[in-house]
Amino acid sequence: MPSPAADPRPFLDIRNVSVAYGETRVLDDVSLAVARGELVALLGSSGCGKTTLLRSIAGFVQPTAGSITLDGRELTTLPPEARGTAMMFQSYALWPHLDVSANIGYGLRMRGWKKDAIAARVAEMLKLLQLEGYEHRAIAQLSGGQKQRVALGRALAVDPAVLLLDEPMSNLDYKVRIELRHELRALQKRVGITAVYVTHDREEALTLADRIAVLDAGRIVQLGRPEEVFHQPASAFVAGFMGADNALDVVAHGGGWTAAPPRTPGARRAHFRGDRASLGAAPPGAGTLAFDGEVAQRIYLGNGFRYRVRGPHAEVWVDDPTARDEGSPVRVTVGADALLLFNEAQ
Repeated sequence: MPSPAADPRPFLDIRNVSVAYGETRVLDDVSLAVARGELVALLGSSGCGKTTLLRSIAGFVQPTAGSITLDGRELTTLPPEARGTAMMFQSYALWPHLDVSANIGYGLRMRGWKKDAIAARVAEMLKLLQLEGYEHRAIAQLSGGQKQRVALGRALAVDPAVLLLDEPMSNLDYKVRIELRHELRALQKRVGITAVYVTHDREEALTLADRIAVLDAGRIVQLGRPEEVFHQPASAFVAGFMGADNALDVVAHGGGWTAAPPRTPGARRAHFRGDRASLGAAPPGAGTLAFDGEVAQRIYLGNGFRYRVRGPHAEVWVDDPTARDEGSPVRVTVGADALLLFNEAQ
């Protein structure tokens, strides 16, 4: 399969799409180009517009402005069944009165396929998804992970041009989610299908996606490869959403930075991850953030501790291997390479 970047032409092209319900604008001038064979994750919190964008691609929501094309074909006003897309819902939407084979073949029957062709395609899906032997199993007898595979098989059986996935792992327990993330990524690469994946889980997006589109208030606020979005967030909002959720205002001090009261003139907004900070008396280096505080809370993690440190102008979480008592004075130090600075002090 060629790399998604090998063909510069967008396969799925979303241009200036807006969706409004009355006075409420859910999507605001969103543009996104997806290459053939690429998996793009739409990442954001509840209400940011990611599911509305997915449903607009599928045809379940009609944009109030903009256009959506697939391989050069205009989709914007077409009904869902005419778009060449398949959607996998959060609830899986499996038919409980049908067995595994009948669920996988449901879309093919709706398209008028003959029985022999359906049986051959279903057998192909069962093998692809490692569900051989489950053909006649009732849906109620399946685990959550098996149900997800059946739903995926039903979506893939119709050979869609684009697979749309709406938080398909949110109902699974953590261990199963981890296993299925890797399975789904390997399958998507092997089959070479183009996919758009909605999630609120940054770890899921980082694991699965070729690129991540972070949404906030109906807009894409950053689009890039997972490592770019994770290490080079474009704003304080993206930094916080990607896990650098320690946030404080800082001012220059001694060649580095120190915590400042809110609304201090000339202050900048700093973000950092708790596992990239340290506790100790190390002197600040060039570009380093350092400030003093005390341990307000200690949580044991098994391989170390997580501390809530309260200073005069900030409260942050820091992971550190050394046991310290609550109330102990500490110095928080964050190296320049781990510090994210924005002109967004509040």
